[in-house]
Amino acid sequence: MTRQELNQEINRKRSCLCIGLDAAPVSFEMNKKIIDETANYAVAFKPNVAFYEADGWKGWKILEKTMDYLRSTYPGHFLIADAKRGDIGNTAKEYARTFFERMDFDAITLSPYMGYDSIEPFLEYTQKWVIILALTSNPSATDFQLFSGAENKPLYRHVIDTANTWADNNKIMYVAGATRPHLLQEVRKAAPDRFLLVPGVGAQGGAIEEVMQYGKTQDGDLLINVSRSVIYSDKGFAQAAGLLADSMSRFFS
Repeated sequence: MTRQELNQEINRKRSCLCIGLDAAPVSFEMNKKIIDETANYAVAFKPNVAFYEADGWKGWKILEKTMDYLRSTYPGHFLIADAKRGDIGNTAKEYARTFFERMDFDAITLSPYMGYDSIEPFLEYTQKWVIILALTSNPSATDFQLFSGAENKPLYRHVIDTANTWADNNKIMYVAGATRPHLLQEVRKAAPDRFLLVPGVGAQGGAIEEVMQYGKTQDGDLLINVSRSVIYSDKGFAQAAGLLADSMSRFFS
């Protein structure tokens, strides 16, 4: 899926909603119910691989079955493997083969700490994306990501400036957390025409209004991930997702 195609879907639905498939314990039946009830409001789904790995081969089979269901039933949705992998050489190639070939995800989250060598094997695939961790939503993100080097540039900004040279805006997007909206503005300045995947809305305290205000471009270029606020909502999956999508819709002309 290209940047243009994804933005067309975002603008058609007037929604940037990405649903995290993180229910524990993992279950295909639960995933199917979440997907069926939220697909009209969401443009993307993001299984967190850790929840499936924890159940061994049974978990992997549930993940594969979930992907098969999404591809066959909702082929217009953007599918993200939240794997946060980061390694080099043949290891990175095998990770890429796992998530892009065997499971046919559209995108994968990656840690850039080991540099270009750890990202390159994923960039070799056509119409596949890498989502690089830049400014995450967790409290201890400040341990490293805000560290300033010789140029008085925070590390997350150095990551973005460097990765912008690796591939164009049809290949690379960035993770930017919703919990620091003033820094989300800075991320958008560094990546004015790149997609941002924004976690941290809802249970972690981030606000959709601020994310839409600071993160959305004229084209769109924004995916807002919500997991717990939907899958554990007392309102039910459909109503929770619908309310989130409705709060995004007013930011579309």
